[in-house]
This record gives sequence, structure tokens and C-alpha cells, in this order.
Amino acid sequence: MPAIRVDRLAAFEARQGRIIAAVTDFGDRHPLTARVWGWLGLDFTGIAFAALFFCWSLTPSLLPRDWLFQGLIGGINAAIGYGVGCVVGWAVARFVLPGRRWWPPPLPVLRAIKVAVPVAAVLASLVALVLSAGEQRQLAALMGAEGSTTSGYLRTILLSLAVAAALIALWRGLRDIGRWISAQLSRRTGMPLGLARTLGVLVVVLATFMLIDGVLIRGTYAVVNQAFGLQDDTTRPGAVQPVEPAKSGSPESLAPWETLGFEGRNFVARGLDAEELAAVNGRPALEPIRVYVGLDTAPTPEERIDLVLDELERTGAFERSTLVLIPTTGTGWVNPTAARAMELVHNGDLAMVAWQYSYLPSWISFLADREKAAAAGEMLVDRVYERWSQLPEDDRPDLFLYGESLGTQSGEGAFDSLAEIRARMDGVLWVGPPNSNRLWRQLVERRDPGTTEVQPVYADGLVVRFADSREAIHEPDTPWLSPRVLYIQHASDPVVWWSPDLLFSRPDWLSEPPGPDRLPQMRWFPFVTFWQVSADLTNAAGVPDGHGHNYGSAVLEGWIAVTRPEGWTENDTERVRIALEAFADHDGPEK
Repeated sequence: MPAIRVDRLAAFEARQGRIIAAVTDFGDRHPLTARVWGWLGLDFTGIAFAALFFCWSLTPSLLPRDWLFQGLIGGINAAIGYGVGCVVGWAVARFVLPGRRWWPPPLPVLRAIKVAVPVAAVLASLVALVLSAGEQRQLAALMGAEGSTTSGYLRTILLSLAVAAALIALWRGLRDIGRWISAQLSRRTGMPLGLARTLGVLVVVLATFMLIDGVLIRGTYAVVNQAFGLQDDTTRPGAVQPVEPAKSGSPESLAPWETLGFEGRNFVARGLDAEELAAVNGRPALEPIRVYVGLDTAPTPEERIDLVLDELERTGAFERSTLVLIPTTGTGWVNPTAARAMELVHNGDLAMVAWQYSYLPSWISFLADREKAAAAGEMLVDRVYERWSQLPEDDRPDLFLYGESLGTQSGEGAFDSLAEIRARMDGVLWVGPPNSNRLWRQLVERRDPGTTEVQPVYADGLVVRFADSREAIHEPDTPWLSPRVLYIQHASDPVVWWSPDLLFSRPDWLSEPPGPDRLPQMRWFPFVTFWQVSADLTNAAGVPDGHGHNYGSAVLEGWIAVTRPEGWTENDTERVRIALEAFADHDGPEK
């Protein structure tokens, strides 16, 4: 090796030694601090990036967040930022700093930096927290909700520190295991150290993946499925077995009451009867039909769908003027406000049919059971349509499709295209569609030029329309052909806008002007925005009506727009809305 290269290498190693000494040794005057810092072994570039990512996480997202959710999100993002900072620091030290005459600076400067970085990180985080608390109150006020206090929000930083420390410790533990495996392979087999390190990393990655996928995810899925299966055996307070033959679960029903599940019993028990409908509408009404089959009603999907058809025949559903197919969410939930709105609008001259395909709530079904949801929707639509199409054209009921949340994904699973929907349905209302819906995504991506992702217009609104409120349902002011397809979606609904793509790319909806209930301060940051919107999912429906994933007030107008009941007026709409509010107040909140 040439002497000049040896000299440069020695000089570089000497500089690196000074850097290490500056980072790990506070000197004799600070022995306790030196020991603590040596035990923590934190990287200063990592600290700076952790603080940056934490401050980014405090920026507003779609929904107001309390200190607990913000603490979790802040900790996750701080840990990610720390990792990014460590990689950046290593790359700079490896490829940029060697050979620079000005590096490293004098030890007093390095020691000042190592004090300034953590202090600046803490101060920046506190300032960002105070500003964030104000923005959270502003966002809450925009939705008519109560915001967090600044003093309460400061608890976020402690929780974030704990979460970030736990994640960093987990990563270090995995790293140490990989190093130990590498050392054992190198010593016992004599293989080159580079190859041993590669194999060590590979073993740790594969073992971690198998642990997460085979034990944590599947084990958690099994436990959660069992837990919600037990809940499915319970009955909502106030839900009693119906006596009308028009309801599944009644004594005459082929689907026994005790097999309908929690949501199924809730669905058939909360229907309005002919007397209540007549009192609201001021004219004689029919007894509305509600057909439901639960997971426990029959052992296989094929047997359950056969029971659905048998129940439709038994109740005379095909003899009504309107038949509504309702693909459900994961647990089999049907929006009670939507169901009652349909009964009131049609004055009982309709039949609604739904069935359960899972015990799990929608957000878990969305992650683990999307294929099952699509298959369930396809089976429901195909089998009922097959029976419906056998009827004489003049004697068929109008066939409509309604779905909310994961129910829209289940419903979309029955169709390959918009043309197929129009060929088989008399109208479709979909509310709060998940971002991964295939058909919804195609329509939004092909929206008319100049329209936004949050408020898209497709083909001048000729067949499909998107609305974020009941006032926007009839926009644009152009002809709307039948059969009509209507999506209702809020600009603040994380179910609509959550996607794994948020990790690495900015979506159009964050490049465009914000919707009516989103703060303009919301920005896209890599990794950070993904976790922010993920946290919003957990409280998507916990905000006032008209925001987030709470669509109570817009379903009535959406249904009227899609079905176009003959002779309907604005006074009728207002009368039904008042009745729905009264029924909701009488029932109390959903549980």
C-alpha cells in the first residue's frame, strides 16, 4: 500500500476517533452523564431526524386527534425518523466527510453540538405541540366537536418518547441477534465475514416475518375472530324478536332469531311497522319486509344464500314495488338510519335483504377479509338477480343496491364494469367507499379534467355522481340518466382516503384545494401522513354527523335521488328527516 494512502487512512481514523470520543465521553467532570449516554448510544443525526418526523406528525390530518392517538403516531414516526437519520449520518460519514480538511471541527464545537441537538429537538417538539393543540381545536371546531386543551396535549411528548424508545429497542435487539448469528456462522464454518453478515440479516428477516405473519397476525386474527364471535351471540338492549311474518327471525321465519347474530337481530328488530309508517306519512302503509341470514343460520355460504332466497319467497319480497340488496360491513351491520329512511320513503312497499359473512368489524375485515367481502357481495347480487330476472318484466320490483363502508366494496365485487351495473340494477347508492374499491378508483382516476379527486365529476355526471353533502347530490346541473349511481364521500373521511400509497407518494387530494371540512394546513410527508390517516381510521365514525365516516344526514337525500319516488317533494323529505331524528333519539346511540 502506498505510503501516502496509509497516511490518509491513519489521519481519517484519527479524526473518527475524535468524533467517537466527542460523542461518547463527557469527560471527568460528567461521569454519570457519560455512562448514561454510553448506555443509550443515541445517534445525533438520528435525534435530529426523529424530532423532525415527530414535528411533522403533529401537523393536522383528516380528523381531530386527542393526545393518546397523537402520542402513538408521534412515537412511531419519531422512531422512523431516527432510523432515517442514522442511515443519513452513516452515509455522510462514509462518503462525504472523509478527506475534508474542516472535519472534524475542534472538540469544544463537537461537544457544543452534542448538547445543542437534543436541547433543540426538545424545544422544537414543545413548540410544535403547542401549535398543534391549537390546530386540533380549529379542526374540531370545523366539525362541531370539542377540541383538546394545550396542557392536556403536552402529555403527547411523554407517550411518544416511550413508543419511540420501545421501537428503537426492538430494532436494536433484532440487530444484535443478527450480529450474533453472523459471528457464530463465521467462527464455526469459516465463511467470510461479509457472507456471514448477509446470512445473519437474512435469517433475522425471515424469522421476524414468520413470527409476525404466522404467529402475531394469524394468532391475533384467530383470537379477535373468536372474541367477536362471542359478541355475536349477544343481543343489543331493546332488540326483541319480531312477531311480524315479514321479518326474518320471526316465529314463521326460516332463519331462527337466535342464529341471526348481534347485527342481524338488531336489523330485523328495529324495523318500522305499518302503523308507524302510516302515522308519519299520513296514508295507509304496508308492512316492510326485512330479510336477514346470519353466519350461524347455516354452515356454508351456499346454504345461507339458499336460505336468503327462500326467505324472499316466503315473505313475498318479489311482489313488492322495490327490492333493496344490502351487502353488509364485516360484522353484518346495516345502517339503521338508512334502512328506516328506505321504509319511510317507500311507505313500507319494499323488501330489504342482507346477510352476514364475518364476525369481524369492518376495519379488521378490510385488512384480512376483503376477498371474502367481495365474494359475499357477488353471491348475494348474482343469486337474487338470477331469481329476479326470471319474473315477468312487468311484475318485477325495482332492484336497487345500497352499501356503506366495506359494504360498498362487497357490492362492487359483483360487477366488472359500470355498464354491468346499469344493465342489472335500477340504481345504486354507495356511501363512504374505501380507497381500495376497484370500480370507485377507476371512476375517480378517469374524472373529467379540471375536477378534483375529493369532488370528482365523471362524464359530466351523466350516470355516476359524487357528493360530499346532501346539497351537492344534484351537482353538476346537467342531465342525470337512470339507472343512477351515487357515491357519497366526505373530504374528511379516512376510510375513503387511506391507502398504503400514502407512505411514499403524495395523492392528488393533498395537492388540490381542501374539501369543506379539511384544514388547508394538512400536508403530505413521507411515512408520517400514512400513520396519521391510519390513526384517523380508528375514530372515523366518532365525529359529528356530516364529517368523517358519519353519513347519517346525507343518506336520505341520496336514496331519494337514486330511486326518484313518484310525486316526491321537498316537504316529504323534511317530514321524513324529522321522523328519522325522532326515532334515533328514542333508540339512543348505536352500541
